[in-house]
Amino acid sequence: MASIIGLTGGIVGGKSTVASMFKDLGAKIIDADKLGHSVILPKKPAWKKIVKIFGKDILRNDLTVDRGKLGKIVFTNQALLKKLNEITHPEITKMIKNEINSEINKTHNQEKILIIDAALIYEAKIDRLVDKIIVVYIDEDEQIKRLVMRNNLSKEEALQRIKSQMPMKEKIKMADYVIDNNSSLDKTKKQVEKIWQNLVSQN
Repeated sequence: MASIIGLTGGIVGGKSTVASMFKDLGAKIIDADKLGHSVILPKKPAWKKIVKIFGKDILRNDLTVDRGKLGKIVFTNQALLKKLNEITHPEITKMIKNEINSEINKTHNQEKILIIDAALIYEAKIDRLVDKIIVVYIDEDEQIKRLVMRNNLSKEEALQRIKSQMPMKEKIKMADYVIDNNSSLDKTKKQVEKIWQNLVSQN
C-alpha cells in the first residue's frame, strides 16, 4: 500500500530541496505549488473568479496572472488573501486527490511512498489526506534574509509574507517529523535519510 506523507515548511525554508532529496531516495512527489500555478491558468474557473475580484490589472498581456502583482495585493490585505485562498485551495485539493488516486492505481498494491509537497498543508486542510507530516524549518531571521534576496522584497514585505502563513512553532507541534534546515545541506540530507528509513520500515 502507498503511504501518503505531507511535506511542509515556511516560505523559502528549503522544502523543495528536501522534496528532491526524498525523490532521489525513491519517493513520488506531488508538487502542490505547481498544481497551484495550473489552477489559475487563463479561463479556468479559479482564474475567472480571481479576475472578477482583483480586476484585469493583475493580468499580463497573455492573460496569465502576474503572481508578483497579485502577491503584493494579498500579502498586505488579510481579507483579500483569505478570498484568494478560498478560490484556489479547493481546486488544488481536488487536483491533489486526483494525483493520489492515479498514483495508487498505478502501483497496484506495491509499497510506495507518496510525498505531497505543499506550503499550505494545514491552511488548505491537505493534512486530512495524509498519514504523516514532515515539517522543514529555518529560523525567521534566515527566512527574511532569503526572501529579501529571492523575491527582491523589503524586510517589511518579507515579514508580511512570513506572517501570512501559520506560525512555524504551530507547524512543528503538529508534525510527525521535523527537519532542521538551518545548517549544511549535508546535515539536512542525513535527517532526510533517517526519516526515509523510518517511513520505509513502517510501510
